[in-house]
Amino acid sequence: MDAGRDTLDGPLARRVAGLLAPADVRLDGARAWDFRILDRRFFARVLAQGSLGLGESYMDGWWETDDLDGLLYRLLKSRIDERAPDLPTLWAAIRARLLNLQSRRRSFEVGRRHYDLGNELYQAMLGRRLVYSCGYWRQARDLDAAQEAKLDLVCRKLLLEPGMRVLDIGCGWGEALKFAAERYGVSGVGVTVSREQAEYARRLCDGLPVEILLCDYREVSGRFDRAFSIGMFEHVGVRNYVTYFDVVRRCLPPDGLFLLHTIGTERSTRHTDPWIARYIFPNSMLPSAAQIARAVEGRFVIEDWHNFGPDYDRTLQAWRANIEAAWDRLPPRYDERFRRMWRYYLASAMALFRCRRGQLWQLALSPEGVAGGYVAAR
Repeated sequence: MDAGRDTLDGPLARRVAGLLAPADVRLDGARAWDFRILDRRFFARVLAQGSLGLGESYMDGWWETDDLDGLLYRLLKSRIDERAPDLPTLWAAIRARLLNLQSRRRSFEVGRRHYDLGNELYQAMLGRRLVYSCGYWRQARDLDAAQEAKLDLVCRKLLLEPGMRVLDIGCGWGEALKFAAERYGVSGVGVTVSREQAEYARRLCDGLPVEILLCDYREVSGRFDRAFSIGMFEHVGVRNYVTYFDVVRRCLPPDGLFLLHTIGTERSTRHTDPWIARYIFPNSMLPSAAQIARAVEGRFVIEDWHNFGPDYDRTLQAWRANIEAAWDRLPPRYDERFRRMWRYYLASAMALFRCRRGQLWQLALSPEGVAGGYVAAR
């Protein structure tokens, strides 16, 4: 028999079942989070390619489940990725060691391949405001309220006052700068590597004292009273952390403040999941606390380190509900394979935060320490 078409009682299927057992996941089981195998080639593909093969085979319709995020949560919680090393992951690690995947030349790739997928997609998913980062659900009851609470939290942590000049590194569609300008009376500059984001942000902020630049963060110059970065640091890469913080430091006065909002992970690495790198965020990399601390040392005082990672699971669930309700109204270019890809992306992100391997951090940093101490808003 062709090993690529292994049956459920064949050797490849037994190997896969053995790997799944510690995660309490079964092949063709009756529970919502179990696999339903629709193409027997799945076994050879996932054994050879790990997470890349798992995600691609879902996109190709080779397997199904009634609870995708529940299944992926169990796999991540059991650390099956560490128990079953694969060639794509090994190659990603080697490549990250040899190359600067987030160099200035490569920095626009994620803009073209992800953030320029079309504003229709993001408008359907993200809610009233195009804010593509974790909401703050402490007192919020819906996505729009959680995103507004997050934007206000950033402004309060920065101690914004009217007349201040603010830098937004990775400004997205301009919502944070618009919020800060309207609510707190500041002016600002935002930078992004996405052409579609830049064009939208300029329209959104028309009439406000806000300038939007299409450029790499390393090109930023000027003097600002405050700076923030929301959901962009994941694209910087550990090789460039020192440069990144040096850029921020030279833009701030001694009494300035910087707010870093980033996804983080509990273990240091230098690369991302191969499926995420190929289909969602090319050249991305989640930082660890140790990597951030090493790069910050000698450049900033860490005034506050706030973790509200579980809020991202709830944010992602709201995004999924929005996009699932909107698929039939989206342009035909978002076809069924794209839909399965996007569904897998959101579910895998939910699983990451639900099992607490993914964190959401906000760091308040000052160049020389806040005189008399800093009291962080919550």
